[in-house]
Amino acid sequence: MIPLTRQYSEPPGAVRARDDHHHADRVALSAATTDGVHMRTADVRAWIAERRAANVFHVERIPFADLDQWGFEGATGNIVHRSGRFFTIEGLHVVEHDGPHGDGPYREWQQPVIKQPEVGILGILGKEFGGVLHFLMQAKMEPGNPNLVQLSPTVQATRSNYTKAHGGTNVKLVEYFAPPDPERVIVDVLQAEQGSWFFRKTNRNMVVETVDDVPLWDDFCWLTLGQIAQLMHEDETVNMNARSVLSCLPYHDSAPGALFTDVQLLSWFTNERARHDVRAQRIPLADVRGWKQGVEAIEHEDGRYFKVLAVAVKGGNREKISWTQPLLESVGHGVVAFLVREIDGVTHVLVHARADGGFVDTVELAPTVQCTPTNYAHLPPEDRLPFLDFVLDAAPSRIRYEAVHSEEGGRFLNVRARYLAVDADEVTDPPPGYAWVTPAQLTALTRHGHYLNVEARTLLACINAAAAQPRGGA
Repeated sequence: MIPLTRQYSEPPGAVRARDDHHHADRVALSAATTDGVHMRTADVRAWIAERRAANVFHVERIPFADLDQWGFEGATGNIVHRSGRFFTIEGLHVVEHDGPHGDGPYREWQQPVIKQPEVGILGILGKEFGGVLHFLMQAKMEPGNPNLVQLSPTVQATRSNYTKAHGGTNVKLVEYFAPPDPERVIVDVLQAEQGSWFFRKTNRNMVVETVDDVPLWDDFCWLTLGQIAQLMHEDETVNMNARSVLSCLPYHDSAPGALFTDVQLLSWFTNERARHDVRAQRIPLADVRGWKQGVEAIEHEDGRYFKVLAVAVKGGNREKISWTQPLLESVGHGVVAFLVREIDGVTHVLVHARADGGFVDTVELAPTVQCTPTNYAHLPPEDRLPFLDFVLDAAPSRIRYEAVHSEEGGRFLNVRARYLAVDADEVTDPPPGYAWVTPAQLTALTRHGHYLNVEARTLLACINAAAAQPRGGA
């Protein structure tokens, strides 16, 4: 372990500023720079396609019986790996009360869930070229990506991966992140993944700078934040893990203020956490009510929500070139949106204090709308999610940002959502559980874990991208 030490000439006991505003200056310069040293933005898609064509990638659905090293545990029916590593698919029983003492209205459900206790590393390596901070991105194949290869962090690995529990090769450049040099850290924070499909899963989101001559393998390229910002306007190009890490970068706040002070925002959020009583208990997968298991899938009796299935994978540029595994597949495409409003000339977005069964701490800040609309199509209008129809019916003139992004491709198959930022100046009095906050306030909260959910972090990265750069390539 690298100790937290001072490795420069100041005498013992010397102090420094607690906030390094220099990093925010460098991030701003990188965001304003659309010409990188390694590749033009306009050439990145062709490079990703070339890397896709240069390797053998194949994903095939298979029956559960054809899983290798995976199987159903006899006592529980859980899907487990023979090594006991990686992850398991278990059952989850959730009871959510709208009241801190369990005395309010409640809803209850059971579902399959991914249990992955390991903390993975999502690490992006940074380096200055010509005085501008660049980020080392990887064209990485994930079996669940609809187009297989997307831009990912420099390192995207579970502990089982980088300790080679799968018997594969070394994870390139992991030595910069496990552990990092504390003098080179720009971002280092634990963030949660989807609380609706994972049980208390967290990853270490990291940006670490280097001055080393880093080998530039075929699947890696250096890009400025301005280039990546432009690429986030394109469908299914920047993967979920990269979006999550980039949302945690420090930005300067040029706005004169916000509707609520930071203390008021934190108090409101603390109250939302306190008033929700979510009791989530892991149960055997075989005992989950309302779901049925077939030869090739576990699915809900009504055909909604998602499926658990199995795939066989070949990935020529992965640490292990072939394997089988279970994945989760959504039933229908999602919609994820922030409503946006100008208040005294300052941009605000409408956040939702969302409770999910898999969250570490009951509630996280989510986008205004986050759902798969087909799961609500059977409900009467009064029971539909707040603002869902507003977003679905939004005129093009109201849409500030729009792109289709896919979710984490290592655990989910073809799970994608339409991400939007929609003007809504007429929404002045949101219902309980919603609040108008500035993007800068959300960026400040990403320095701490379990405040913004992964969908909100994606949209925050996209809004920052939209603010930083116009559309178009360099």
